[in-house]
Amino acid sequence: MKSSFSNAGRRFGRKLAHKLVQTQRLSRKTAAFAFLLAGAALVALTSLVFAKMADWALEQNAHWVQQYPWYAWLALPLGLPLIVWLTRRFAPYTSGSGIPQVLAALSLPYGAQKTRLVQLGQTMLKIPLTFLGMLAGASIGREGPSVQVGAAVMLAWGSWCKKHNLAFKGLQENDLLAAGAAGGLAAAFNAPLAGVVFAIEELGRGVMLRWERQIFIGVLAAGFIQVAVQGNNPYFSGFHGEALPNMLVWVLLCALVCGVAGGLFARFLYKGAVWAAPERWRSWMRRHPLLLAGIIGLLLAAIGTVYQGQTFGTGYHEASGALRRMYEAPPGVALAKWAATVLSYWAGIPGGIFTPALSVGAMIGQQIAQFASLETGANVLVLICMAAFLAAATQSPLTASVIVMEMTGGQNLLFWLLIGAIFASQVSRQFSPKPFYHAAAARFRQRVQEEYAEQAKLARAEKKEQ
Repeated sequence: MKSSFSNAGRRFGRKLAHKLVQTQRLSRKTAAFAFLLAGAALVALTSLVFAKMADWALEQNAHWVQQYPWYAWLALPLGLPLIVWLTRRFAPYTSGSGIPQVLAALSLPYGAQKTRLVQLGQTMLKIPLTFLGMLAGASIGREGPSVQVGAAVMLAWGSWCKKHNLAFKGLQENDLLAAGAAGGLAAAFNAPLAGVVFAIEELGRGVMLRWERQIFIGVLAAGFIQVAVQGNNPYFSGFHGEALPNMLVWVLLCALVCGVAGGLFARFLYKGAVWAAPERWRSWMRRHPLLLAGIIGLLLAAIGTVYQGQTFGTGYHEASGALRRMYEAPPGVALAKWAATVLSYWAGIPGGIFTPALSVGAMIGQQIAQFASLETGANVLVLICMAAFLAAATQSPLTASVIVMEMTGGQNLLFWLLIGAIFASQVSRQFSPKPFYHAAAARFRQRVQEEYAEQAKLARAEKKEQ
């Protein structure tokens, strides 16, 4: 009898110990999940604050341009050089979109170089600098900057948690960067699924990522937190459209036009202002970036004045109006917006190309419909061209299709969006063989590696002197 009680006691003890171990494991997993959600919330809330600032800047710019016709002629030629100076002085790695910086960081070797392009302090300055660019009237967006800021926030949060032995033990810097970057995109567009597709198609191109379950949870959480705060409303609301007769012909036509325009767009962005200028001016342009930014500001003011402010900012209102059949595109406005976005990027200020690219695509679609005298279904061509031009500019057709679908609620046309985006991306390669974001990322990566090589050289020279 005593032996049976003893055996029963041992069995109970083993079960209790096993339950305690399971409870501890569950507790650790729950804590890790809570810290992951906290990081996603930080990314989403940062994107939300950024979005509110950007919306206010765009509204103020539109108001001031309408009320004071001279405003653009003052704000752009003076504002762009100021922003360039601030960027070069305090946050040199924040110029441009922000997506190339994340791609470069993902591909850099582990060590001190890894986080150089996404340091939290400098990267957060991208928000006020982009805000100033929008307030001045540059043709820039906030989505690319949201990707870089999201990556920096998640990386800083993850590093802090790992340092204090709280969570993320199994995650490397690349995992945190991917989760934050894709989460920033998902939150910026209010499109959780697009964030996941972006992570797979764009961030995972040319880089080995382990795709831990936590990455996808973090991306989706950032998007869903944004949805919870903002509501489940499409970025471009009010679109209603069905497939047109001879839909394949329309899709291929739109994709061909947008493929050519988007391929040239990517090529001009990558090559830069010096490449496009006569050879005798190039040396001067390299030596005087602030004066170059001022000249670009004058050109942007002139283009915006001709088109009554339709080329300033992201172009959201024009694209939204075209999707709702409430916008008549003036002749040449698509080319003007194309040029304004390229010039804004050439100025060297922080700012993305995602939403301006969507606006260019919307204007192209509207003008194709006007040229073909298409009365019913013009907004369907607008939708197709938005996805096609974005795909041609980035050569990421899946991301472009899913983003446009989620932003507009056009799920019933997803098949045609995919066909148009894939065809436009292939056409784009004839003009820009390497995807723009990755070509720009190679420059940032080379810049960081050269700087660290120079620092190492100086350190060795100082050591020899000692």
